[in-house]
Amino acid sequence: MSPASITAETLADALTALRDRAPLVHAVTNYVTAGFTANVLLAAGASAAMVDNRDEAALFAGVADAVLINLGTPHDTADVYHATARGAREAGTPWVLDPIGAGGLPWRGALAAELLQYRPAAVRGNASEIIGLSGLTGDGGSGGRGRGVDSSDDPADAVPAALGLLEWAGAVSASGAVDHVVSASGTTRITGGSVLLTRVTGTGCSLGALVAAYCAAVPDVGLAVAAAHTHVTVAADVAAERASSPGSFAVAYLDALHEVSPDDVRRRARIEHDA
Repeated sequence: MSPASITAETLADALTALRDRAPLVHAVTNYVTAGFTANVLLAAGASAAMVDNRDEAALFAGVADAVLINLGTPHDTADVYHATARGAREAGTPWVLDPIGAGGLPWRGALAAELLQYRPAAVRGNASEIIGLSGLTGDGGSGGRGRGVDSSDDPADAVPAALGLLEWAGAVSASGAVDHVVSASGTTRITGGSVLLTRVTGTGCSLGALVAAYCAAVPDVGLAVAAAHTHVTVAADVAAERASSPGSFAVAYLDALHEVSPDDVRRRARIEHDA
């Protein structure tokens, strides 16, 4: 599917597909945001399981409909991540890599680069993480200006790095004030959302899980990633109309993820394309 085929209508259809499929997402994610991530998946229309021990993670990757590997609070050893990614690859389960800290933390950056060998359906991160991960693969990135899990780079500046990462993934997204979703066909820009997303822990991590859920429900990975980002931006717009502070926004955001309809997506989606 070309970026021009990613329209408000196809994004609305993707939301319908997600809720019809109600995919189970196996999230090997960080302990800071695991609960919020599960709630986001449930609110959006999917379901969640967090199986992160070495003996079961690979097996469960073949049971679930999609897999997320999030490196926010990595285990001391890399075994569980390799086992999970390998299990997903062997089972044909779409999986998503969220390379948190890859722009500035060497051990987890190297781990994220190693995991690319298992060919994720998508890579989702902030701009600094995408630039940093690309640099670790030798694709010309110079290292993102990340501060912990935060980004100091503009998502537009991450597009060349994202294009390089398409050697390993079907689509790559860099989130920020304007989200950029890159696939072999081009780039889709998604605007909207609220600055309050940056004041609630777990919104980025849960976006990675939602990307995985959409990858299970929508065959075209570029559309799937764009649909996840659009679901989030529309829900955040709705939530910001109801709440003005982080605590109330978090609750309103979960409600909006649940309430957003295909018609809401048709009316509110704001997308642009680069060929």
